[in-house]
Amino acid sequence: MEYEFLGRSGLEVSRITFGTMTFGGGGDYVHTGNSPQEEATRLVDICIEAGVNCFDTADGYSTGKSEEILGKAIGKRRDDLIIATKVFYPMGEGRHDLGLSRRHIIQACEASLKRLGTDYIDLYQLHEVDNQTPMEESLAALETLVQQGKVRYVGCSNFSGWHLMKALAIQEKRNYEPMISQQVYYSLIARELEHELVPLSHDQNIGMLIWSPLAFGLLSGKYRRDHKPEKTRLAHWGTPGTVDYEKLYTIVDLLETIAKERGKTIPQVALNWLLRKPTVTSVIIGARNEAQLRDNLGAVGWALTQEEVARLDKASESPLLYPYWHQIRWSEDRNPNIALQYKP
Repeated sequence: MEYEFLGRSGLEVSRITFGTMTFGGGGDYVHTGNSPQEEATRLVDICIEAGVNCFDTADGYSTGKSEEILGKAIGKRRDDLIIATKVFYPMGEGRHDLGLSRRHIIQACEASLKRLGTDYIDLYQLHEVDNQTPMEESLAALETLVQQGKVRYVGCSNFSGWHLMKALAIQEKRNYEPMISQQVYYSLIARELEHELVPLSHDQNIGMLIWSPLAFGLLSGKYRRDHKPEKTRLAHWGTPGTVDYEKLYTIVDLLETIAKERGKTIPQVALNWLLRKPTVTSVIIGARNEAQLRDNLGAVGWALTQEEVARLDKASESPLLYPYWHQIRWSEDRNPNIALQYKP
């Protein structure tokens, strides 16, 4: 296994993080997976044997069931591992049972600690932006938890660039512990974050944890020009953003070509492409079964060549949005050898 420090912190995480959304399978999450305790423990054991030290969950996954199963699966090995969980989603029917109010954050953290069977959370993440609660209030609640020793590090998920920069500015001004990571959606068919969030991570030294690196299974190799599987998570949740299927098929064809040349699988190549990106700290993989997990773990321990990465970059590139095309034009006009470092 390979490891990397998470952002500006001294927290060293495995390049593969195991995501436990499939644990429990309650409510809508039954469509992502339904691993009971015994199976989940087996998957956690396989991850630990492979050197994975980071496990990601959220209180909203099956309304806490994922956290409960993960805590039991880890058991006495807790101090050797990194637990990341999140807060935002509804945990009840009350008016304060969701969001990022001080009341909900502190209450949710206490509940997560009990379900996980631990007295501290390594990385506590704001799962979404709460436009109804002042950000100052949410960040003050996180700081309280840090000062109490219940949370070691803080991060966010699904924030826009300006939301994350605002949060960092507030934390710096008030001398709060700063966010060290952002958990984001990124893949060969979802490169929008390269416009703002990737340069932000580089500039502010923010680690990036990648969720759904195979784009809800679109990059698994199952989706081809002549075949679209019906009973999938994607079929239930819907398409993530706008998908150009002809472009997807072109990307998958190239993934297959490179996979055959390297003796790898399509998912392994897609995951390794992400691991070659400078600001990506770790990719979060989920698994419905042992075979799928072992295949995804095979994405580390080797590296695509620069030429292979360039081929995949070219096949998956998308037009620049304003003002980025304008900025790059002027950068290149002033010095042909210097452009924005993270040109999508």
